[in-house]
Amino acid sequence: MKKKLLAMLLSATLACALLAGCGKSDNTIAGTDSKGEGATLIYGSNDYTRINPAIDEHGEINLLLFDGLVAHDADNNLVPGLAKSWEFDDDTNTYTFHLNEGITWHDGEPFTAEDVKFTIEAIMNPDNESEIASNYEDIEEIKVADDTTVSFTLNDKNVAFLEYMTIGILPKHLLDGEDMQTSDYFRFPIGTGPYMMKEWDEGQSITLVKNPNYFKGEPNIATIVFKIVEDDNAKALQLKSGELDLAKVTPKDAQNFKEDTNFNIYDMTTADYRGIMYNFNNEFWKKNRDIIPAINYAIDRQAMVDSVLLGEGVPAYGPLQRNKYNNDAVEKYDYNLEKSKELIEAAGWTLGDDGIYEKDGEKLSFTISIMEGDQVRADLAAIASQQLKAVGIDAKGQVQSEIDWENQEAFLIGWGSPFDADDHTYKVFGTDKGSNYNAYSNEEVDKYLTKARQTEDEDERMEAYAKFQVALSQNPAYTFFCYVDVDYIANKNIKGISENTILGHHGVGIFYNVAEWEM
Repeated sequence: MKKKLLAMLLSATLACALLAGCGKSDNTIAGTDSKGEGATLIYGSNDYTRINPAIDEHGEINLLLFDGLVAHDADNNLVPGLAKSWEFDDDTNTYTFHLNEGITWHDGEPFTAEDVKFTIEAIMNPDNESEIASNYEDIEEIKVADDTTVSFTLNDKNVAFLEYMTIGILPKHLLDGEDMQTSDYFRFPIGTGPYMMKEWDEGQSITLVKNPNYFKGEPNIATIVFKIVEDDNAKALQLKSGELDLAKVTPKDAQNFKEDTNFNIYDMTTADYRGIMYNFNNEFWKKNRDIIPAINYAIDRQAMVDSVLLGEGVPAYGPLQRNKYNNDAVEKYDYNLEKSKELIEAAGWTLGDDGIYEKDGEKLSFTISIMEGDQVRADLAAIASQQLKAVGIDAKGQVQSEIDWENQEAFLIGWGSPFDADDHTYKVFGTDKGSNYNAYSNEEVDKYLTKARQTEDEDERMEAYAKFQVALSQNPAYTFFCYVDVDYIANKNIKGISENTILGHHGVGIFYNVAEWEM
């Protein structure tokens, strides 16, 4: 359980944030040519306790250190990665991948199909408590034919399977027999990616240098430093002072760069939403789950977008709004104070003298936990508290340095994926799946999510996801707030950032083509 809680903490809060590096305070670049060879890029990021793509999601640094069999392009389409080609045998549900030859790990050892088999088996092993294990639960058999050929036979269709082959592959020769949660390897990982580890200064920085033998071509920028800057506001200050070259900042802080010709502002669309996640293992929600629709009606989402995001986002009503399978016809729980109060009172609550509803001597009151360092989440929780107070619900936001997943009442959650609709639905809302952190269980949701992943027919998938969204809205797991677009501020000397790519949770994805960037 201790391992599981660590994985949960990393994923559901700041797991996607990177460890970062120290940089030159004067922001100078020495010995660079026209492509930036010899240049150092300093990126501002929150802290990270390990680098382990097999266990934890959203590590932006993974894109620099590791490769998957498959990769994403600027439009989030699937393209070859470590595998140069693949085919699918419909009769046996078998995917066969043909790997590029001559790829080596950062330590010079050859990359082979055995590394692929080892990595996926490690994820599937329940003892390793990987939060992404649900992505691979359909695998029945993995066969290595030779060093460059590996096949996966599934027990049923999973149309998102290729999507999940984007996971970073790990080296068997360094991890065989190691603990996949605590091995020292994850403090200094060796991958096949465009950048290699040079130094990890705990609590301060991670320094990466370019991989001259990268199979897709040697990167242009020599060094990338991930500097740990826990506070969102501090990132903006350090960009201004020249201590950082690139960072994701809040919408409010981004305003301070609009007239600064030393920087480019990348206002990027994401599939990343925010909302209240209810802990259904908590006694309060075991008794009072029926008031969640009332909470949903009490939230003025557009006000959140306007005041917290400064218009950089949209109101949220479900997990697939920025996906082709979105069902716009579901109950959106549009702002309706009268409807909210009506549902509360129908559930047996009486308005107290202090303006807060009560029942059986208990106040309609709960706490929303927020991980420290995320100013947007803190601001969203604050405005939600004000809005809920207006209908007689006492919801208090509480910023915490550590989250008690077992006993908390609610959490200001963030999720979202720009990829296949199966990603961040099946494992997030499916009963007992790896990223279902609030013990949500709904037979209808399970049925339609399973049907959607097992059919290639677009009409059938559309229908299944439509019904999933209806079932989820009728029995809510969350109170959705808004989709949060992100502002990346970059030194004007950085070239090659793909500004039209739709990013994922916490803005992950901007580094997808980092080997092509120049300074």
